[in-house]
Amino acid sequence: MLAFGLALVVAFVAISVAARASIRLDAARREAADRQVALVRAQVERLQSRDELADSLDEGLLDVDASLHVVRANPAAHSLLHRPAGSLVGRSLIEVFLDPAAEAVATHALTDGTAVGEVRMADADGLIIVVRARRMSDGGITLVLLDVSELRRLQRIRTEFIDNLSHELRTPLTTVSLLAETLTREADAVGDALPPKMRDRIGKIEVETGHLVQMVSELLDLSRIESGSSLGPLEDVDLGRLATDATERLRLFAERQGVTLRVDVPTTVPTVRGDPARLGQVLINLVHNAVKFSPDGGDVTIEVRTESETVVVSVTDHGVGIPRAAQDRIFERFYKVDRARVRGETGGTGLGLAIARHVIEQHHGRIWVESTEGVGSTFSFALPT
Repeated sequence: MLAFGLALVVAFVAISVAARASIRLDAARREAADRQVALVRAQVERLQSRDELADSLDEGLLDVDASLHVVRANPAAHSLLHRPAGSLVGRSLIEVFLDPAAEAVATHALTDGTAVGEVRMADADGLIIVVRARRMSDGGITLVLLDVSELRRLQRIRTEFIDNLSHELRTPLTTVSLLAETLTREADAVGDALPPKMRDRIGKIEVETGHLVQMVSELLDLSRIESGSSLGPLEDVDLGRLATDATERLRLFAERQGVTLRVDVPTTVPTVRGDPARLGQVLINLVHNAVKFSPDGGDVTIEVRTESETVVVSVTDHGVGIPRAAQDRIFERFYKVDRARVRGETGGTGLGLAIARHVIEQHHGRIWVESTEGVGSTFSFALPT
Protein backbone atom coordinates (compact mmCIF):
# COMPACT_ATOMS: atom_id res chain seq x y z
CA MET A 1 0.00 0.00 0.00
CA LEU A 2 2.84 2.37 0.81
CA ALA A 3 4.46 1.71 -2.57
CA PHE A 4 1.11 2.23 -4.33
CA GLY A 5 0.58 5.55 -2.53
CA LEU A 6 4.08 6.68 -3.35
CA ALA A 7 3.49 5.85 -7.02
CA LEU A 8 0.29 7.88 -7.00
CA VAL A 9 2.10 10.86 -5.53
CA VAL A 10 4.88 10.62 -8.15
CA ALA A 11 2.31 10.31 -10.94
CA PHE A 12 0.38 13.31 -9.61
CA VAL A 13 3.53 15.39 -9.42
CA ALA A 14 4.52 14.37 -12.96
CA ILE A 15 1.06 15.21 -14.26
CA SER A 16 1.18 18.59 -12.49
CA VAL A 17 4.58 19.40 -13.95
CA ALA A 18 3.46 18.35 -17.42
CA ALA A 19 0.29 20.37 -17.09
CA ARG A 20 2.20 23.48 -16.04
CA ALA A 21 4.67 22.99 -18.91
CA SER A 22 1.78 22.59 -21.31
CA ILE A 23 0.15 25.74 -20.00
CA ARG A 24 3.42 27.68 -20.40
CA LEU A 25 3.85 26.28 -23.93
CA ASP A 26 0.31 27.22 -24.85
CA ALA A 27 0.85 30.71 -23.47
CA ALA A 28 4.08 31.08 -25.46
CA ARG A 29 2.32 29.88 -28.59
CA ARG A 30 -0.53 32.29 -28.05
CA GLU A 31 1.94 35.11 -27.47
CA ALA A 32 3.85 34.20 -30.63
CA ALA A 33 0.60 33.99 -32.57
CA ASP A 34 -0.47 37.37 -31.22
CA ARG A 35 2.85 38.88 -32.26
CA GLN A 36 2.50 37.37 -35.74
CA VAL A 37 -1.03 38.70 -36.06
CA ALA A 38 0.13 42.15 -34.92
CA LEU A 39 3.00 42.04 -37.42
CA VAL A 40 0.69 41.04 -40.27
CA ARG A 41 -1.80 43.72 -39.24
CA ALA A 42 0.97 46.36 -39.21
CA GLN A 43 2.17 45.22 -42.65
CA VAL A 44 -1.38 45.41 -44.00
CA GLU A 45 -1.82 48.88 -42.52
CA ARG A 46 1.51 49.99 -44.06
CA LEU A 47 0.44 48.62 -47.43
CA GLN A 48 -2.91 50.32 -47.16
CA SER A 49 -1.33 53.65 -46.21
CA ARG A 50 1.21 53.25 -49.03
CA ASP A 51 -1.57 52.51 -51.50
CA GLU A 52 -3.49 55.55 -50.29
CA LEU A 53 -0.39 57.69 -50.72
CA ALA A 54 0.28 56.23 -54.19
CA ASP A 55 -3.32 56.84 -55.23
CA SER A 56 -3.05 60.50 -54.21
CA LEU A 57 0.09 61.18 -56.27
CA ASP A 58 -0.02 63.08 -59.56
CA GLU A 59 3.02 61.12 -60.76
CA GLY A 60 2.62 57.63 -62.12
CA LEU A 61 3.82 54.86 -59.80
CA LEU A 62 4.52 51.26 -60.84
CA ASP A 63 5.71 48.43 -58.61
CA VAL A 64 7.30 45.60 -60.57
CA ASP A 65 8.72 42.28 -59.41
CA ALA A 66 12.15 40.84 -60.18
CA SER A 67 10.83 39.40 -63.47
CA LEU A 68 9.83 42.97 -64.50
CA HIS A 69 6.07 42.38 -64.37
CA VAL A 70 3.77 45.01 -62.85
CA VAL A 71 2.31 44.02 -59.47
CA ARG A 72 0.81 47.40 -58.55
CA ALA A 73 -0.02 50.60 -60.44
CA ASN A 74 -1.63 53.78 -59.16
CA PRO A 75 -4.43 55.64 -61.01
CA ALA A 76 -2.00 58.31 -62.27
CA ALA A 77 0.05 55.64 -64.07
CA HIS A 78 -3.04 54.28 -65.83
CA SER A 79 -4.09 57.81 -66.81
CA LEU A 80 -0.60 58.79 -68.01
CA LEU A 81 -0.25 55.65 -70.14
CA HIS A 82 -3.84 55.87 -71.43
CA ARG A 83 -4.78 52.46 -70.04
CA PRO A 84 -8.06 51.38 -68.39
CA ALA A 85 -8.01 51.18 -64.59
CA GLY A 86 -6.43 47.94 -63.36
CA SER A 87 -5.21 46.86 -66.80
CA LEU A 88 -1.49 47.30 -66.08
CA VAL A 89 -1.17 44.68 -63.33
CA GLY A 90 0.43 41.47 -64.58
CA ARG A 91 1.87 43.03 -67.74
CA SER A 92 5.59 43.13 -68.50
CA LEU A 93 7.35 46.47 -68.92
CA ILE A 94 7.74 45.80 -72.64
CA GLU A 95 3.95 45.41 -72.92
CA VAL A 96 3.34 48.55 -70.88
CA PHE A 97 5.75 50.90 -72.68
CA LEU A 98 6.34 49.18 -76.04
CA ASP A 99 9.91 50.45 -75.70
CA PRO A 100 12.94 48.48 -74.43
CA ALA A 101 14.30 51.66 -72.81
CA ALA A 102 11.97 51.28 -69.80
CA GLU A 103 13.04 47.67 -69.30
CA ALA A 104 16.69 48.75 -69.53
CA VAL A 105 16.13 51.32 -66.75
CA ALA A 106 14.53 48.71 -64.50
CA THR A 107 17.28 46.16 -65.20
CA HIS A 108 19.90 48.78 -64.39
CA ALA A 109 18.12 49.53 -61.09
CA LEU A 110 18.14 45.83 -60.18
CA THR A 111 21.95 45.80 -60.28
CA ASP A 112 22.84 49.36 -59.20
CA GLY A 113 19.94 50.25 -56.92
CA THR A 114 18.74 53.30 -58.87
CA ALA A 115 18.44 54.34 -62.51
CA VAL A 116 16.90 57.09 -64.63
CA GLY A 117 15.90 57.06 -68.28
CA GLU A 118 13.63 58.67 -70.83
CA VAL A 119 10.99 56.81 -72.82
CA ARG A 120 9.19 58.10 -75.90
CA MET A 121 5.78 56.46 -76.19
CA ALA A 122 4.82 55.11 -79.61
CA ASP A 123 1.35 56.67 -79.72
CA ALA A 124 -0.39 59.56 -81.43
CA ASP A 125 0.36 61.94 -78.56
CA GLY A 126 4.09 61.17 -78.67
CA LEU A 127 4.42 61.28 -74.89
CA ILE A 128 7.91 61.62 -73.45
CA ILE A 129 8.18 60.10 -69.98
CA VAL A 130 11.06 60.25 -67.55
CA VAL A 131 11.33 56.94 -65.67
CA ARG A 132 13.06 56.89 -62.28
CA ALA A 133 13.63 53.42 -60.82
CA ARG A 134 14.66 52.30 -57.34
CA ARG A 135 15.27 48.77 -56.08
CA MET A 136 13.18 47.88 -53.02
CA SER A 137 14.05 45.67 -50.05
CA ASP A 138 11.74 42.87 -51.28
CA GLY A 139 13.73 42.52 -54.50
CA GLY A 140 11.20 44.37 -56.64
CA ILE A 141 11.46 47.81 -58.22
CA THR A 142 9.41 50.98 -57.88
CA LEU A 143 9.15 53.14 -61.00
CA VAL A 144 8.11 56.79 -60.85
CA LEU A 145 6.77 58.17 -64.15
CA LEU A 146 6.82 61.86 -65.02
CA ASP A 147 5.40 63.36 -68.22
CA VAL A 148 7.97 65.81 -69.65
CA SER A 149 6.46 66.14 -73.13
CA GLU A 150 5.59 69.82 -72.71
CA LEU A 151 8.96 70.60 -71.17
CA ARG A 152 10.79 68.96 -74.08
CA ARG A 153 8.56 70.84 -76.55
CA LEU A 154 9.39 74.18 -74.92
CA GLN A 155 13.08 73.31 -74.86
CA ARG A 156 12.93 72.50 -78.58
CA ILE A 157 11.17 75.82 -79.31
CA ARG A 158 13.79 77.71 -77.31
CA THR A 159 16.63 75.94 -79.08
CA GLU A 160 15.13 76.59 -82.51
CA PHE A 161 14.52 80.25 -81.65
CA ILE A 162 18.10 80.80 -80.49
CA ASP A 163 19.46 78.90 -83.48
CA ASN A 164 17.40 80.90 -86.00
CA LEU A 165 18.12 84.21 -84.28
CA SER A 166 21.85 83.51 -84.19
CA HIS A 167 21.92 82.63 -87.88
CA GLU A 168 19.97 85.79 -88.77
CA LEU A 169 22.36 87.95 -86.75
CA ARG A 170 25.54 86.35 -88.00
CA THR A 171 25.42 87.77 -91.56
CA PRO A 172 24.90 91.46 -90.70
CA LEU A 173 27.36 91.23 -87.82
CA THR A 174 30.00 89.77 -90.11
CA THR A 175 29.49 92.73 -92.46
CA VAL A 176 29.69 95.27 -89.62
CA SER A 177 32.80 93.56 -88.26
CA LEU A 178 34.52 93.76 -91.66
CA LEU A 179 33.57 97.43 -92.00
CA ALA A 180 34.95 98.15 -88.51
CA GLU A 181 38.23 96.46 -89.41
CA THR A 182 38.38 98.50 -92.63
CA LEU A 183 37.78 101.72 -90.71
CA THR A 184 40.54 100.80 -88.25
CA ARG A 185 43.03 100.15 -91.08
CA GLU A 186 42.10 103.42 -92.81
CA ALA A 187 42.44 105.32 -89.52
CA ASP A 188 45.93 103.86 -89.06
CA ALA A 189 46.81 104.88 -92.63
CA VAL A 190 45.65 108.46 -92.08
CA GLY A 191 47.72 108.76 -88.93
CA ASP A 192 47.63 112.02 -86.99
CA ALA A 193 45.29 113.61 -89.53
CA LEU A 194 42.40 111.78 -87.86
CA PRO A 195 41.06 113.41 -84.69
CA PRO A 196 41.76 111.35 -81.54
CA LYS A 197 38.05 111.21 -80.60
CA MET A 198 37.16 109.70 -83.97
CA ARG A 199 39.97 107.15 -83.67
CA ASP A 200 38.72 106.23 -80.20
CA ARG A 201 35.14 105.79 -81.45
CA ILE A 202 36.26 103.58 -84.32
CA GLY A 203 38.16 101.42 -81.82
CA LYS A 204 35.07 101.11 -79.64
CA ILE A 205 32.94 100.11 -82.64
CA GLU A 206 35.41 97.33 -83.44
CA VAL A 207 35.52 96.11 -79.80
CA GLU A 208 31.73 96.10 -79.32
CA THR A 209 31.20 94.41 -82.68
CA GLY A 210 33.64 91.73 -81.56
CA HIS A 211 31.59 91.22 -78.38
CA LEU A 212 28.41 90.81 -80.44
CA VAL A 213 30.08 88.30 -82.76
CA GLN A 214 31.33 86.37 -79.72
CA MET A 215 27.83 86.36 -78.22
CA VAL A 216 26.26 84.99 -81.39
CA SER A 217 28.95 82.31 -81.70
CA GLU A 218 28.46 81.25 -78.08
CA LEU A 219 24.67 81.18 -78.50
CA LEU A 220 25.07 78.88 -81.49
CA ASP A 221 27.55 76.68 -79.61
CA LEU A 222 25.28 76.34 -76.59
CA SER A 223 22.25 75.70 -78.79
CA ARG A 224 24.03 72.86 -80.62
CA ILE A 225 25.35 71.33 -77.39
CA GLU A 226 22.00 71.45 -75.57
CA SER A 227 20.21 69.97 -78.57
CA GLY A 228 22.37 66.87 -78.21
CA SER A 229 24.98 67.66 -80.84
CA SER A 230 27.78 65.13 -80.60
CA LEU A 231 31.43 65.95 -80.20
CA GLY A 232 33.82 66.07 -83.11
CA PRO A 233 36.23 63.24 -83.94
CA LEU A 234 37.69 61.83 -80.72
CA GLU A 235 41.44 61.62 -80.34
CA ASP A 236 44.04 60.90 -77.66
CA VAL A 237 44.48 64.39 -76.21
CA ASP A 238 47.50 65.63 -74.23
CA LEU A 239 45.93 68.17 -71.85
CA GLY A 240 49.40 69.43 -70.90
CA ARG A 241 50.10 70.38 -74.51
CA LEU A 242 46.59 71.81 -74.88
CA ALA A 243 47.06 73.98 -71.76
CA THR A 244 50.40 75.27 -73.04
CA ASP A 245 48.91 76.13 -76.46
CA ALA A 246 45.94 77.94 -74.88
CA THR A 247 48.31 79.96 -72.69
CA GLU A 248 50.43 81.04 -75.65
CA ARG A 249 47.34 82.11 -77.60
CA LEU A 250 46.28 84.40 -74.75
CA ARG A 251 49.71 85.63 -73.66
CA LEU A 252 49.51 88.87 -75.70
CA PHE A 253 46.01 89.58 -74.32
CA ALA A 254 47.31 89.00 -70.79
CA GLU A 255 50.32 91.29 -71.31
CA ARG A 256 48.00 94.08 -72.47
CA GLN A 257 46.04 93.60 -69.23
CA GLY A 258 49.23 93.63 -67.15
CA VAL A 259 48.80 89.99 -66.14
CA THR A 260 51.50 87.30 -66.13
CA LEU A 261 50.59 83.77 -67.27
CA ARG A 262 52.37 80.80 -65.67
CA VAL A 263 52.11 77.16 -66.76
CA ASP A 264 52.81 74.21 -64.47
CA VAL A 265 52.77 71.01 -66.53
CA PRO A 266 54.62 67.78 -65.63
CA THR A 267 56.95 66.15 -68.14
CA THR A 268 54.51 63.35 -68.93
CA VAL A 269 50.72 63.56 -68.72
CA PRO A 270 48.39 60.60 -69.44
CA THR A 271 46.22 61.23 -72.47
CA VAL A 272 42.44 61.55 -72.36
CA ARG A 273 40.00 60.59 -75.07
CA GLY A 274 38.22 63.64 -76.39
CA ASP A 275 37.59 66.38 -78.92
CA PRO A 276 40.71 68.60 -78.86
CA ALA A 277 38.89 71.59 -80.38
CA ARG A 278 36.15 71.56 -77.71
CA LEU A 279 38.60 70.99 -74.85
CA GLY A 280 40.79 73.78 -76.19
CA GLN A 281 37.72 76.03 -76.20
CA VAL A 282 37.15 75.25 -72.51
CA LEU A 283 40.77 76.09 -71.64
CA ILE A 284 40.72 79.34 -73.62
CA ASN A 285 37.51 80.35 -71.86
CA LEU A 286 38.85 79.63 -68.36
CA VAL A 287 42.18 81.39 -68.94
CA HIS A 288 40.47 84.38 -70.60
CA ASN A 289 38.11 84.75 -67.62
CA ALA A 290 41.00 84.48 -65.17
CA VAL A 291 42.87 87.29 -66.93
CA LYS A 292 39.74 89.49 -67.02
CA PHE A 293 39.25 89.16 -63.28
CA SER A 294 42.92 89.62 -62.33
CA PRO A 295 44.33 92.94 -61.08
CA ASP A 296 47.14 94.81 -62.84
CA GLY A 297 50.43 93.12 -62.00
CA GLY A 298 48.65 89.92 -61.03
CA ASP A 299 49.36 86.44 -62.31
CA VAL A 300 47.31 83.46 -63.54
CA THR A 301 48.55 79.89 -63.10
CA ILE A 302 47.49 77.01 -65.34
CA GLU A 303 48.28 73.68 -63.66
CA VAL A 304 47.92 70.15 -65.05
CA ARG A 305 48.23 67.16 -62.69
CA THR A 306 47.24 63.50 -62.44
CA GLU A 307 44.92 62.32 -59.67
CA SER A 308 43.99 58.64 -59.46
CA GLU A 309 42.70 57.76 -62.95
CA THR A 310 41.95 61.34 -64.01
CA VAL A 311 43.83 64.31 -65.39
CA VAL A 312 42.96 67.55 -63.58
CA VAL A 313 43.45 71.01 -65.09
CA SER A 314 43.21 74.06 -62.80
CA VAL A 315 43.27 77.76 -63.67
CA THR A 316 43.98 80.01 -60.68
CA ASP A 317 43.74 83.80 -60.47
CA HIS A 318 44.21 86.25 -57.59
CA GLY A 319 41.36 88.55 -58.49
CA VAL A 320 38.12 89.64 -56.91
CA GLY A 321 36.80 86.14 -56.21
CA ILE A 322 33.21 84.89 -56.35
CA PRO A 323 30.66 85.23 -53.52
CA ARG A 324 29.75 81.88 -51.94
CA ALA A 325 26.07 82.42 -52.78
CA ALA A 326 26.92 82.70 -56.49
CA GLN A 327 29.24 79.70 -56.76
CA ASP A 328 26.41 77.17 -57.15
CA ARG A 329 25.01 79.14 -60.12
CA ILE A 330 28.21 80.18 -61.84
CA PHE A 331 27.88 77.45 -64.53
CA GLU A 332 24.28 78.34 -65.44
CA ARG A 333 23.72 79.91 -68.86
CA PHE A 334 23.39 83.71 -68.91
CA TYR A 335 24.27 83.94 -65.21
CA LYS A 336 26.66 86.76 -64.26
CA VAL A 337 27.88 87.59 -60.80
CA ASP A 338 28.33 91.35 -61.20
CA ARG A 339 29.33 93.44 -64.23
CA ALA A 340 31.12 95.91 -61.94
CA ARG A 341 33.55 93.16 -60.87
CA VAL A 342 35.09 92.87 -64.35
CA ARG A 343 38.08 95.07 -65.03
CA GLY A 344 38.57 96.90 -68.29
CA GLU A 345 35.77 95.49 -70.47
CA THR A 346 32.15 94.40 -70.55
CA GLY A 347 31.18 91.32 -68.59
CA GLY A 348 30.68 88.94 -71.50
CA THR A 349 27.61 86.89 -72.38
CA GLY A 350 27.37 84.64 -69.35
CA LEU A 351 27.52 81.62 -71.67
CA GLY A 352 31.19 80.65 -71.58
CA LEU A 353 31.08 78.68 -68.33
CA ALA A 354 27.79 77.01 -69.30
CA ILE A 355 29.41 75.83 -72.53
CA ALA A 356 32.47 74.63 -70.58
CA ARG A 357 30.25 72.60 -68.23
CA HIS A 358 28.39 70.96 -71.12
CA VAL A 359 31.63 70.11 -72.96
CA ILE A 360 33.27 68.59 -69.87
CA GLU A 361 30.15 66.56 -69.04
CA GLN A 362 30.03 65.28 -72.63
CA HIS A 363 33.56 63.98 -71.98
CA HIS A 364 32.29 62.17 -68.82
CA GLY A 365 34.22 64.58 -66.62
CA ARG A 366 33.31 67.18 -64.01
CA ILE A 367 34.05 70.89 -63.56
CA TRP A 368 33.97 72.96 -60.38
CA VAL A 369 35.13 76.21 -58.78
CA GLU A 370 36.80 77.10 -55.48
CA SER A 371 36.82 80.79 -54.64
CA THR A 372 37.26 83.27 -51.81
CA GLU A 373 36.19 86.88 -52.19
CA GLY A 374 39.15 89.24 -52.32
CA VAL A 375 41.60 86.34 -52.63
CA GLY A 376 40.92 84.74 -56.01
CA SER A 377 39.36 81.76 -57.76
CA THR A 378 40.42 78.36 -59.04
CA PHE A 379 38.41 76.74 -61.82
CA SER A 380 39.18 73.05 -62.31
CA PHE A 381 37.99 70.19 -64.45
CA ALA A 382 38.86 66.50 -64.35
CA LEU A 383 38.68 63.99 -67.22
CA PRO A 384 39.20 60.22 -67.09
CA THR A 385 42.46 58.97 -68.54
